[in-house]
Amino acid sequence: MEWYEKLKKYFPVEEMKSKKHMELLLNEKGNLYYKDEDKHHVMIYAESENFIFIDYLWVSSESRGQGIGHKLIEKMKKKQKAIILEVEPIDYNDTDTEKRLRFYSRENFRHAQSIGFNNVSFLTNEEAPLEILYWSPEDDLKSEAFIYEQMQMIYENIHCYRTKELYNKELPSVEEALLYDDKRDFDNLLVSLQK
Repeated sequence: MEWYEKLKKYFPVEEMKSKKHMELLLNEKGNLYYKDEDKHHVMIYAESENFIFIDYLWVSSESRGQGIGHKLIEKMKKKQKAIILEVEPIDYNDTDTEKRLRFYSRENFRHAQSIGFNNVSFLTNEEAPLEILYWSPEDDLKSEAFIYEQMQMIYENIHCYRTKELYNKELPSVEEALLYDDKRDFDNLLVSLQK
């Protein structure tokens, strides 16, 4: 099974980009958007000078529990950049949502509580809100304001890339899609500093 089919079988349709969208990103933004794959995993990510954005991470069901996901995250952490990703909120009817959040929690990812992402599905046009998680090296703890700024770049340069041409629609503006509450960010920063 090829890489896109693996992702499509695992991720909810509301979270998927079309194969053509992802191929265009890989081909036309090859200095930003990357694919790391073998028979046990597929990881699609963007990397800039300041951060890494994990767009999709899939580990085969027969390989889960063998530390592959952990090794992939560790490989990214060694670059000493903030790592950002999006996850769907916990759905108690879908145990995978809870497992994903537990996995990222074990990997020391934080929930960006001051950022809301009103995602609209590329393929179904339905609202599909996502939560933002991030990890930052201890010696370079990033604020949620920084994460928000990077998410704006991700939204405009990755999620919205050629969407009019690909899906015959415009996605909501970055201001409509990404919400930021600086009061919550300040409160979260105070809590972090007190630990």
